[in-house]
Amino acid sequence: MKNKIIEVLKENKNEYISGEVISEMLNVSRTSIWKYISKLREEGYIIESASRKGYRLVSSPDILDIDKIKKSLTTKYIGRDIYYYNSIDSTNKKAKNLAMNENKESVIISEEQTMGKGRLGRNWISPKYKGIWMSIILKPEIAPEEAPKITQIAAAAVSKVLDDINIENKIKWPNDIVINKKKVCGILTEMNGEIDKINFIVIGIGINVNLEEKDLSPDIKDIATSLKIESKIFIDRANLVKNILNEFEYLYEDFLNSKSMGKSLEICRRKSALLGKTVRLINVNETKKVKAVDIDSEGRLIIEDEFGKIKRIISGEISIRGLNDYV
Repeated sequence: MKNKIIEVLKENKNEYISGEVISEMLNVSRTSIWKYISKLREEGYIIESASRKGYRLVSSPDILDIDKIKKSLTTKYIGRDIYYYNSIDSTNKKAKNLAMNENKESVIISEEQTMGKGRLGRNWISPKYKGIWMSIILKPEIAPEEAPKITQIAAAAVSKVLDDINIENKIKWPNDIVINKKKVCGILTEMNGEIDKINFIVIGIGINVNLEEKDLSPDIKDIATSLKIESKIFIDRANLVKNILNEFEYLYEDFLNSKSMGKSLEICRRKSALLGKTVRLINVNETKKVKAVDIDSEGRLIIEDEFGKIKRIISGEISIRGLNDYV
């Protein structure tokens, strides 16, 4: 019913239409119309009301058009099956619940997350209509130890897409996209499997797209930003989703077919925010300064400690931070 009311208001845009007329058109009571109008306002629609005139639609929220996304995809399978939600606790949580009964790759996307999560259990702010909050269910026939590579493939895909729209960015190994030393995108990869078999992988991608300064809480303003804040322009979220899914499938397919991260690693190395820098390596019980030297063919970060000892590390309980900033 809400969609029908919006259609009526859009058809009469810039003009008032009375609640009585709407109720007659849709065969519901005027009280019901008022209740639906209230719900639409809660969802971000700006609807004016005036005595003896009725209602007028002033503006609509930037709602993702899933049909538009699907029609513009060039993928073979990624994004062909999309579960769309107006609000959800966590797209990764929903994806994991769906994944055991899914026989194909699917995408879960929501306008809002109420309990979004990042790496190591951190919270992720996900306001409605302002970001990309999505998870991709994958069922690759690869060894479980290969699963972390998917994170860097996703990071490479997002970075490449941002480059293509002239938004300069860097990749903070293994799972963050940063702009001007602030985080704009986080990637969370979760796996369900056995000793020698992967049942499924869920790759969650959260991007701060059109958030304003006021949307960032005081405790994260120094380390987080959005595409709109940095570029000073409004970003088409649907187009961004489409391009990310297209690029991700291209790099993911290359990985599966070649058994190599070659194309993704080329992007990750070239766009790295860490390589050549002295950074903080944060483990459960200690923090130490190391130099980020390279990323090897398996996606592991090669570091050199203060004694010149070389070590390769994988993501997990280890975090990397800049000496003075996030990067």
